[in-house]
Amino acid sequence: MKAVKTFIVGIILVMLSPLFVYGQIPDPVKFGVKEIPAKVQAGEVFNILIDASIEGDWHMYSILNDPDAGPFPTEFSADSNNFVLAGEVIESDADVEFDPNFEAELGWHSSFAQFTVPVAIKTELSGEQEIKLSVFYQVCNDRVCLPPKTKIITTSVVVEGIAETPYEAAIGGIDTPETQKEYKQKAISKDGLFSFIWVAILAGFAALLTPCVFPMIPLTVSYFSKQKENKKGVGQALIFGIAIVITFTLIGILLAVILGASGAQNFASNPFVNAMIALVLIAFALSLLGAYELQLPHQLTNFLNRKSNESSGLVGILFMAMTISAVSFSCTAPFVGAVFAAAAGGEWFYPIIGMVGFSAAFASPFVLFAMFPKWLESLPKSGSWMNLVKVLLGFIELAAAIKFISNVDLVMGWGMVSRPFAIAAWIAIFFVAGLYVLGVFILKHETKPETVSTGRLMLALPLFLFSFYLIPGLLGASLGIWDSWLPPKQATDVSVVGTIAAMGGAGTGTSSEEGWTQDFDNAVDEAKDEGIPVFIDFTGYTCTNCRAMESNVFPLADVKERFGQMKLVQLYTDGGTDAQKNQMLQFELTGNVALPTYVILDPSNKQVLAQELGYIAADKFVSFLDKGINAYKSQ
Repeated sequence: MKAVKTFIVGIILVMLSPLFVYGQIPDPVKFGVKEIPAKVQAGEVFNILIDASIEGDWHMYSILNDPDAGPFPTEFSADSNNFVLAGEVIESDADVEFDPNFEAELGWHSSFAQFTVPVAIKTELSGEQEIKLSVFYQVCNDRVCLPPKTKIITTSVVVEGIAETPYEAAIGGIDTPETQKEYKQKAISKDGLFSFIWVAILAGFAALLTPCVFPMIPLTVSYFSKQKENKKGVGQALIFGIAIVITFTLIGILLAVILGASGAQNFASNPFVNAMIALVLIAFALSLLGAYELQLPHQLTNFLNRKSNESSGLVGILFMAMTISAVSFSCTAPFVGAVFAAAAGGEWFYPIIGMVGFSAAFASPFVLFAMFPKWLESLPKSGSWMNLVKVLLGFIELAAAIKFISNVDLVMGWGMVSRPFAIAAWIAIFFVAGLYVLGVFILKHETKPETVSTGRLMLALPLFLFSFYLIPGLLGASLGIWDSWLPPKQATDVSVVGTIAAMGGAGTGTSSEEGWTQDFDNAVDEAKDEGIPVFIDFTGYTCTNCRAMESNVFPLADVKERFGQMKLVQLYTDGGTDAQKNQMLQFELTGNVALPTYVILDPSNKQVLAQELGYIAADKFVSFLDKGINAYKSQ
């Protein structure tokens, strides 16, 4: 149980990173044969010295670690039948430290390791013999672990004669037992499968917190509130959930097959996908606001109505499930990509199982929401306030559409949807929503309330407060978590000017005026001349955590003071003319495609001194900056 628990913890970190495309990126570990005898005798025990170089902040685990401690220890085995391992593998001294990924004291190798592997050629062989060693290993850094991997090391030796006292396992060409590689594959399939399923389920629940999932809730409530037969509610909701699972799984598998594991992330940042989502949200929002009824041509409607009576509305339910799956997939793509990345160490069926587990967890709340309107209808006088909730959710969907319109504008480089514009749109939307709740105006087919009830007042109050809360954002003030939904600050924004005036000259964005550049090569050259390290912000136009870091962490005095000691580079990997080039650079330096990723680089040799990824608390981010700066100074 301890092994299962620690393995789950390690792989969960991979899931939340999110999106490592292991197998499609440079391996941080390189093995090579340093020393081997030119000639040996059959049955004679001789040593092969293997060097391992480990790039960046990654570390590879010692062969002496207990497998139950969590990560996989490094293991060597024979990958061909002409030789056997003739003793225990000896490794160079490993560092023994506390591993935060597995919450245990573990031995590992950083930067370099050397292994002495004793082998013996089988006694019936002579002449030049190829030796293939299989090494099974896993690498982690301070925050994440990559799936375990097997690599083959090939060398050769000339065999002349037979030793007087041959190693006993080499006599008579005894077949070796199944290799460690095969054993580990079976172990992953047996024990890791249970862990992997739980990881996928946890990722499915985490994906429910993404921006384009919540607006799908009113669609579910609105659709199922129109279904009249309570006795069929549970069955319809279950069919709805199963349809989401099937649709989500098919979309994920197709993207992985066609585009690879990174295809899900590229899909999420595609401007056409974001434009489609924005149009769908606006269309449904206007429908919920009473502008029109979304309906098919009457000929098809009559057909579907007839079929609905015969099949409990199956066609409509399947359509709703497919719509929710397709629209939600954009925001859940990083989690989907992480499922495929975690599946890299397993069998071919892992992606399918992972997607089923992920989508089942993702669909479960929607099934409950599908049942919820049935319960609401059983309550007295539910009709009027249900309509109020429906309209209010329409306003929320309209506000959510701004996020995706902004994504399109950023990736395409139009510069039409600025941060102040998005904030102003939100202020207007939520203020108008508050007026509607108070009954200042009504929509068609509604009756104006004679009095403002306490419930309406309590519902309108947070809408007005949120509108007022957004106003300082027009002048450049940070809006906390809401900044992650907004476009990044630009030097041309009125907000930047307002903030500079308010803060006595201290800016808050990552603009070129504050020392940021998008020219990596030139920044490295300048940093080399100035004798300072390079700070790289691998970011994205559609990355919500990137916006949150830029608005809430980068402007802090402690952070800006340390930024002043480095050359600052900001590289976009999800759009723009250099996106592919920047993404490949991120692969080479960090071994991941997660956004945001932060790297502190030595400009003289382009060695990574420190790296972090994701949204990072301010104190931890400052510690990360200090680590990189101090590492550079110590060299």
